[in-house]
Amino acid sequence: MKPILVTGGAGYIGSHAVKELIKSGRKVVVVDNLSAGHKGAVPEGVDFEQADTRDYDKMRDILEKYQPSAVMHFAAFLAVGESVEKPIEYYDNNLVGVLRLLTAMRDTGVKQFIFSSTAAVYGQPENIPVTEKESLKPESPYGQSKLAVEQMLPWVERAYGINYTVLRYFNAAGADKDGEIGLDNENATNLIPKAIYSLLHNGSIEIFGTDYDTPDGTGVRDYIHVSDLATAHIKALERLENGGKSDIFNLGTGKGTSVKEIISAVEKASGKKLDVKISSRRAGDPAKVWADSSKAQSELGWSPKYTNIEEIVATSWNWHSTHPDGYKS
Repeated sequence: MKPILVTGGAGYIGSHAVKELIKSGRKVVVVDNLSAGHKGAVPEGVDFEQADTRDYDKMRDILEKYQPSAVMHFAAFLAVGESVEKPIEYYDNNLVGVLRLLTAMRDTGVKQFIFSSTAAVYGQPENIPVTEKESLKPESPYGQSKLAVEQMLPWVERAYGINYTVLRYFNAAGADKDGEIGLDNENATNLIPKAIYSLLHNGSIEIFGTDYDTPDGTGVRDYIHVSDLATAHIKALERLENGGKSDIFNLGTGKGTSVKEIISAVEKASGKKLDVKISSRRAGDPAKVWADSSKAQSELGWSPKYTNIEEIVATSWNWHSTHPDGYKS
């Protein structure tokens, strides 16, 4: 069986996908430039190449060397706020990087591509829950760079026969239940790791807005466990291998959790009280967003195993509390 090449496989979601691929009996090759990923997240015995997807020659050489049957692409910059400050860097990495990677795939005959996209392509959705038919109105260079790739893929398939699956994540959360891999603290931008990091380092956590039209006044989001995202990639791969057509799928739990509920879950998992600061709303933050993932459930045969937010947060606490300095501890 040919290997699966995983770009960004030393990062948060990529490393969990690598673990699931190995569990499913697959051979894996990890490619990561280690700008955000960590070599410690790559299992022993897994082939590893330190490279940047923007380096066409290097990517072509790697593809020729290993001859993978498919590429799973996780190598992207992902902070919405940072993307507004550094749009050129985000388009360079998130769009040009994919363009070079796809060119190398074309030139080496690799025909299957699984792309990590984001709910940020929807911007502020008009309909809740959000289906794949929702209008696409990204409000950041991050979301726009992901959408640009999505729009490129049908043309690439038409011209070169590279089949693809796009997976639009909602809020990735949690960590491997075995505590082996997780989100390194230095990269924490989302609520759950930020809250845990503040506990571990005697800091505070900020709530932006408590006057939304939601049950407790705070913003509501769909938190999907990272291992559930990983298993969805396996299902997407199997579907392509079995002749499934190229398509796009939302990945979420289908229910929302408020900021205050996250704070409560972190406090329960840790047994500690958070120092919470209340601030005004941030511009552009919708009151509530959660996914309709019924298409993924019906066509990929996938469903999330982690649907209880306290369980999701507990896995994250387990990782962070045993790795207070990330992969350096």
